[in-house]
Amino acid sequence: MSAPALVLHQFRYEQKVFWRSPPAVFFTVMFPVIFLVLFASLFGDGEIDGLGIKASTYYVPGIITLAVVSATLVNVAMRVVEMRESGRLKRLRGTPLPTWAYIGGRVCNAFVVSLVMVVLVTAIGHFLYGVPIPTETIPALLVTLIVGTFSFCSLGLALSCAIPSEEAAPPITNFVVLPLYFLSGVFVPESELPDGVLNIADHFPIRHFFQSCLTVFDPNTVGAGFEWGNLLNVALWGVAGVLITVKFFSWSPRRG
Repeated sequence: MSAPALVLHQFRYEQKVFWRSPPAVFFTVMFPVIFLVLFASLFGDGEIDGLGIKASTYYVPGIITLAVVSATLVNVAMRVVEMRESGRLKRLRGTPLPTWAYIGGRVCNAFVVSLVMVVLVTAIGHFLYGVPIPTETIPALLVTLIVGTFSFCSLGLALSCAIPSEEAAPPITNFVVLPLYFLSGVFVPESELPDGVLNIADHFPIRHFFQSCLTVFDPNTVGAGFEWGNLLNVALWGVAGVLITVKFFSWSPRRG
């Protein structure tokens, strides 16, 4: 089997597993949609101080950030831990499937799910709340999504190294990402956050990914909408995730 065929085979398997898992579909697909409808319905007609855009326009890239992180970092970490602790990851290591094909299929699955969520959230924002579709900055959105998928997937693999059991996976992943959503301005506009909070958030990739998405959807953006500085920060976090994974990743269960 050729390299692309191996990755495609694993990707198809990961797609089946994801869409047949009600918890994964709910928290990755339905949960962000619920948040978008809630925030846009309650605050959508207001204007974000300092940005000059409607709150509904602000929340679309915010919810996209939530959905992408859920489809990548959260899902990868929890799925890898579940497979590791059940012994399936170790058995997979003993098959002819190369490690890179397994990881490639998982990353491709995360990218496709993220892309579906970008389209879904954008469509809901446009047709229900009048959020403009960023036709001029679509290339920047795709690049942002590619960089984010790579980085957050690698961070999900790195995080799985620190999770001791399947039962600990949900609380640990939520403990990591939920505070960063609030600190990064995903749920609360940055104009309402103290400078100290934003300074802390600037050290983490979720804020930089969100800022890149916000520039794409901001109707006041001039040019192609690429946030190279923010994308570099996200990419460097991805490289750090790869290095941590290479050093600490385990195929064998931690218990038993």
